[in-house]
Amino acid sequence: MMDATSITYLEELEERYHRDPASVDRTWAMFFRNLDHGVSGEAMAEAFDSFEKGKLSMSPFTAAAISNQTVQESMRLLLLIRAYQVLGHYAADLDPLGISGHAHPPELDPAFWGFKDSDMDREFFVGNWNQSGFLAEGRPTRTLREMLTRLKETYCSNIGYEYMHIPERDKCNWIRERIETVDKVQFTRAQKLHMLDRLAWSDQFETFLANKYTAAKRFGLEGAESLIPGMKTVIDTAADLGAQSVVIGMPHRGRLNVLANVVRKPMAQIFSEFAGKGYRQGAPDEYTGSGDVKYHLGTSYNRPTVNGKMVHLSLVANPSHLEAVNTVVLGKTRAKQYYGDDHERKKNMAILLHGDGAFSGQGIVYETLDMSGLPDYTVGGTIHLVVNNQVAFTTDPKDSRSSPYCTDVAKSLNCPIFHVNGDDVESVVRVCQLATEWRQAWHTDVVVDLVCYRKHGHNEIDEPMFTQPQMYKKIKGKKHSFEMYAEQLVAEGTFTQAEVQAVKDRVNATLNTAFDGAKDYKPEKRDWLASHWGGFLSPAQLSRIRNTGVAPGLLTSVGQAITALPADFEFHRQIRRVYEQRRAMVESGEGVDWALAEALAFATLLSEGNHVRLSGQDVERGTFSHRHAVLHDQTTGAKYVPLNHVFPGQKPNSFTVCNSSLSEFGVLGFELGYSMESPNSLVLWEAQFGDFANGAQIIFDQFLSSGETKWLRQSGLVCLLPHGYDGQGPEHSSARLERFLQMCDESPYEMPEHDEAQWFTGGHLGTQIQRANWQVVNCTTPANYFHVLRRQVHRQFRKPLIVMSPKSLLRHPLCKSPLAEFDDQPDDANIVGVRFKRVIMDDTGLLPKDRGPRPAPEPEVQRVVFCSGKVFYDLHEARKKMGVEGKVAIVRVEQLAPFPFDLVCREIRRYPNAQLLWGSG
Repeated sequence: MMDATSITYLEELEERYHRDPASVDRTWAMFFRNLDHGVSGEAMAEAFDSFEKGKLSMSPFTAAAISNQTVQESMRLLLLIRAYQVLGHYAADLDPLGISGHAHPPELDPAFWGFKDSDMDREFFVGNWNQSGFLAEGRPTRTLREMLTRLKETYCSNIGYEYMHIPERDKCNWIRERIETVDKVQFTRAQKLHMLDRLAWSDQFETFLANKYTAAKRFGLEGAESLIPGMKTVIDTAADLGAQSVVIGMPHRGRLNVLANVVRKPMAQIFSEFAGKGYRQGAPDEYTGSGDVKYHLGTSYNRPTVNGKMVHLSLVANPSHLEAVNTVVLGKTRAKQYYGDDHERKKNMAILLHGDGAFSGQGIVYETLDMSGLPDYTVGGTIHLVVNNQVAFTTDPKDSRSSPYCTDVAKSLNCPIFHVNGDDVESVVRVCQLATEWRQAWHTDVVVDLVCYRKHGHNEIDEPMFTQPQMYKKIKGKKHSFEMYAEQLVAEGTFTQAEVQAVKDRVNATLNTAFDGAKDYKPEKRDWLASHWGGFLSPAQLSRIRNTGVAPGLLTSVGQAITALPADFEFHRQIRRVYEQRRAMVESGEGVDWALAEALAFATLLSEGNHVRLSGQDVERGTFSHRHAVLHDQTTGAKYVPLNHVFPGQKPNSFTVCNSSLSEFGVLGFELGYSMESPNSLVLWEAQFGDFANGAQIIFDQFLSSGETKWLRQSGLVCLLPHGYDGQGPEHSSARLERFLQMCDESPYEMPEHDEAQWFTGGHLGTQIQRANWQVVNCTTPANYFHVLRRQVHRQFRKPLIVMSPKSLLRHPLCKSPLAEFDDQPDDANIVGVRFKRVIMDDTGLLPKDRGPRPAPEPEVQRVVFCSGKVFYDLHEARKKMGVEGKVAIVRVEQLAPFPFDLVCREIRRYPNAQLLWGSG
């Protein structure tokens, strides 16, 4: 099968023949032996055609011998074709400013391969066996001029294709078949009108804002207006190919334009926000944000497409940290695929927009790409649109990257990359359609590099001439892409000038109407929660405290299910022993350890119809070899996940536990996005060691700790951070608890007022925990860990939870809980239910029994030591050794934020004569 990918093989074959004729197949030996008797290319083509049609019983090499010169010329022509396929993008006309072209590769010159001007109209044999693209048209001979013309039109026009780095031949052929076409792609008049209209909306929106709000920062899209027709093409094409939902993530550049023209946020609302009227402090039950800048906000919309389909669009809110939103978008998309049973990953897809400087400069981009093929993180391909305005704030490309293109990082994952001149809207639309078809066909990432420019500085009040004078001299004289396309359409006779003006006038009329309406615009009730978040409460609406205990029968049932091992599975003997011990804990009701408590929390939530997902580095086994959530057959390597067998008919993967890539930033962002899709889930991320969490600091700072306040989006994400000074030195010891407490938005100097009459309803604290930005806990018992996990789901609101999880306590002989601490039937008639204990009072023992509402004062106690976490066990042992149990009380503060002022005050009143101390270690 001879084609442009076979040249190296042919050359090696010929070399082998000359070294030893017997080393090649007999047919090839006859071919090389008869070279000196050569015939024309046409004769050889005819012979091969006859052979393929069965008209020759002999080899075509015996039917038509070819001269050595003809074979060499054919090889050189095929190499020239390959050069254009591999390197043609370097010669493409991509830069609207004409200032950043690449050096012309010498391999694209026919003379490089030994051809002369006199060869231009000669016919050369190129074959027609199992070919693709140009070479699949059934014509075995071509003139050099014809091939050059078609190669230049395809690879060196306003589109540059990079795809030959992809190792799979069928994928390369798929692209070739769509770009190496006989006829140039032609758009109909209706399609051109559609593109003109979309470009007009993009262009006139920016012009309108520039005229109305001259001193406002808006990070406009001028110079890259064709992004809007391109994005709309992606959405239309995706819908035609089965997509029902698209999740979008993007930076500040052009965000207002995308909000208005793609996601259809009411323009009157956008204009009112420019006037400072977008944020209304309404009734107590109205959820309003803190007022983040306009170009960070998100929204959602059900958008009709040109072909009558309907697709749901979600633009995710993001901070100023470029690319930080990437994996948040992917996590949200993956969650949509899970809840929608989108196993083929065609119904829900992601679009990520990037800047050129950020795409090459931010490490999270590679983390995002790296996750694209991982089985528990893939979303079936992401479409990346790079708004390449050829400058990063004030930094030129030569100073911001080491590669020719800003998109070269995507080649490491074998993504096809389509570079396109942003001034050519038809080419932009074409590559966006191709990129979407690729995603739906191959379910891998694809990149569109929209080479454009930035009309103003980094923002509209910035002066770019300070740092890029030559570039901005060019920009000052440039026509807008709308003007250029309109002139093209008029010149080719597609539209008259009057028809073009009518499009422009209609857009401007709509903009003016929206502007007039903005003066009296009142935003509708915030759409801060999707339909499946209906009934959940805002921070201003009191949520009743719910019990998290579980009926004893259910505890026993799920406990037996998750400790039962199939007989036909060969388990490691130590794993079998671990599960036998766990089963004994369930049956005896005593000695439940940390790992079993966690598994019981997961299993009971699953039995209630919730989804549980746990991810992070090595979480399947657990960093400290304690969890063993995925069991491996020691002979076959098959896997068994007990928590996916809690009850008959359990939905596949309703419990998902997955080892992640060696990433914190990307994976935590992914799980955050996943948690935001549905409240009926428990989503957890575990750091391998607590101090590794600082690798994801941007997610903690910009999303988890502040996202609800800024963007009105709740999340119940749980972060498990192994923490404890266990003799391992400065590394891997501290999860930096103090940092998470510093990021709490609760004032340590103001105690919330409380009504003791409402002690058991939660009303005694008002909405303290709902108004907090997150929760930080440091549990000391497996039972309390069980309850704090279940509390995350058994609420009418969602709040991030930071857990200082243990290390040495995982196997500490005293860190056990009886199953009675998990059930919902307390033995004290005064107690209404069982739930998480924010503070565990001292009972001169280990098991918390403070189920009474008002413990009696203990004046004989001389000293009270408040503490949190594993140091309690050290203090307990020291007190026991010293024999001062009746004189020293130890109180455990299990929840550090929001701080349990009410319970700490209760404990202080309980010991009126005691010295108060804080113990840490």
